[in-house]
Amino acid sequence: MSELTKNVQPLQDFNWDEFENGTVANVSKEELDKAYDETLNKVADHQVVEGKVISVDKKEVVVNIGYKSDGIIPAGEFRYNPELKEGDVVEVYVETAEDKKGQLVLSHKKARLSKAWDRVNQALDDQEIVQGYIKCRTKGGMIVDVFGIEAFLPGSQIDVHPIRDYDQFVGKTMEFKVVKINQEFRNVVVSHKALIEQELEAQKQEIISRLEKGQILEGTVKNITSYGVFVDLGGVDGLIHITDLSWGRIDDPKKIVELDQKINVVILDFDEEKKRIALGLKQLTPHPWDALDANLKVGDHIKGKVVVIADYGAFVEVQPGVEGLIHVSEMSWSQHLRSAQEFLKVGDEVEAVILTLDREERKMSLGIKQLKEDPWETIDVKYPIGSKHTAKVRNFTNFGVFVELEEGVDGLIHISDLSWTKKIKHPSEFTQVGAEIDVIVLDIDKENRRLSLGHKQLEDNPWDVFEEKYTVGSVHTGKITEVLEKGAVISLEENVEGFATPKHLVKEDGSQAQQGEELEFKVIEFNKDSKRIILSHSRTFEDAQREEKRAARKTAAPKKKEEGPKIENVAAATSLGDLDVLAELKAKMEKGE
Repeated sequence: MSELTKNVQPLQDFNWDEFENGTVANVSKEELDKAYDETLNKVADHQVVEGKVISVDKKEVVVNIGYKSDGIIPAGEFRYNPELKEGDVVEVYVETAEDKKGQLVLSHKKARLSKAWDRVNQALDDQEIVQGYIKCRTKGGMIVDVFGIEAFLPGSQIDVHPIRDYDQFVGKTMEFKVVKINQEFRNVVVSHKALIEQELEAQKQEIISRLEKGQILEGTVKNITSYGVFVDLGGVDGLIHITDLSWGRIDDPKKIVELDQKINVVILDFDEEKKRIALGLKQLTPHPWDALDANLKVGDHIKGKVVVIADYGAFVEVQPGVEGLIHVSEMSWSQHLRSAQEFLKVGDEVEAVILTLDREERKMSLGIKQLKEDPWETIDVKYPIGSKHTAKVRNFTNFGVFVELEEGVDGLIHISDLSWTKKIKHPSEFTQVGAEIDVIVLDIDKENRRLSLGHKQLEDNPWDVFEEKYTVGSVHTGKITEVLEKGAVISLEENVEGFATPKHLVKEDGSQAQQGEELEFKVIEFNKDSKRIILSHSRTFEDAQREEKRAARKTAAPKKKEEGPKIENVAAATSLGDLDVLAELKAKMEKGE
């Protein structure tokens, strides 16, 4: 006898007949089957019931719902819950109580879906924290399985820090908060960042309450923008503005720091209510002005690089963090209003003269025109009165033309000094901006840095010749070039112009002369000082008519009648001999003879 059976004793009261006949205490097998069935759950197809997890492995989960057989569910339906273990109670959907093999077919996924919409809405109302399984990436974020529903997790809602690698989250189970539901399209949006922010809020309050201005902290570069750098101080963010990154000018913060870099910063200011913290990096290093050469003084020459250009001037960096301003007025001896861009550009290496230096205010003004001699110091040597030069037209005014002989040397040609003969209403009729023009120096105003120039003086005064040619009464051929209200301008030879009033423009047939007509004109007035010639066309035929009438009157006048008594007139009868005698007598009397 083996060890396993030696101590086994048969039951004394076992009824072998009932066992062989299939009856127990006179109860039939059918009654026993019926009683057994009544002890099991009544399971109907397509209903949701609760079941107990019997076993869990990598491929399947076995669930007992109190039915005569257990159901088997693929493990993939429980990916959202990696903590699932034997003994857990789960909801299942009965696909069929008995398939062709007599097997109970269950689905956990369908059970979740049948109640998921109600649960996800409840989670939004109650601000409940839910678990979700990140299934895959999608445009702008991730797809998360929540209660069997595919929810959207925006990339900005994964973490409080910017995420650069989304793939690292795929396949993970995380906690989320339902933040938005579109009932019409049944879209669900979840956030993991919202949970972190709740935790960080308390940390922020604690951190900010312990902050002090001037405090130095270590932080991690979290984000870099065009205007500054955000630094994580261990739960709260601060901003280093671009101007507080370096004492020198920078155009890109990435040249100073990089992402995830650990840096020390100083607290410049903070606002507890708005939770804003202003940080500084450059303040941890000495100010460059303190290291500026102590021997530098006004009048010294210094070299630097143009870092900023504005219309009013250029900022030159003479060493990192130390800049001087060259005002546009210190770029040229010229008095013209000009832009700094005409002289310099960003990146130019320049030499300049220190004009002012204020170490306390940390300000320096520079000049580059001082590197050249002021042309007005020797203006009367280079441009003496009467000297001839070629100038460039800069601009016009109603009274004349401003020209430039060289950089910084300007002059004015008065409108009356442009031409001897042509009457000019505006200088633009005579020349144009940018054109070259020959001039002669008439006067020097050294104090106001201005020359009086002339153009017509380059030629002899033709009015000396005109005085002899256009005498009063002389007749010349002229062309009407312009008709005005008070008369017309007539062009004569030698480019000289005359003027005729309307009454002197009447032609012999009584009509009025028109612009463009070429007629004979008589000079009725000539004024050399005012350079004025007054003409008349009508006089050319009216004077001839008057002469004819006068001659006709003389011819037609009757002779005096020699009638009546003859009256002797002693004086009239005096002969030439008598006059000579009287003259001789008068001369003797004057001599006292």
